[in-house]
Amino acid sequence: QVQLVESGGGSVQAGDSLRLSCEASGRSLSNYVMGWFRQGPGKEREIVASISWNGGRTYYTNAVKGRFTISRVNAKNTVTLQMNSLKAEDTAVYYCAAGEHLSTDRNSYDYWGQGTQVTVSS
Repeated sequence: QVQLVESGGGSVQAGDSLRLSCEASGRSLSNYVMGWFRQGPGKEREIVASISWNGGRTYYTNAVKGRFTISRVNAKNTVTLQMNSLKAEDTAVYYCAAGEHLSTDRNSYDYWGQGTQVTVSS
């Protein structure tokens, strides 16, 4: 079992930055692909970014390319999502997830955190 806990969410103004962190316990994250998902009000949960087990491959949804950066430090069992130039449409609950295969499909991820709220005011 892997337990994931997100932190770093909050309420900011458009154009500001936030850094989300996901800390794992129970097992080493080095064996897992990691993803950040988000779910806005009335919307489906969607992929934001993902990163391979060694950080060599990353994926970003088009809406965040050039603004968000996913990274990981396996030795610290943490994954981060640096979010710059935030927009109102980035408002959502953000979840980190761990899985065995690099995928944009949320059903491919086996472990999930509880989520952290990000609210961006325009």
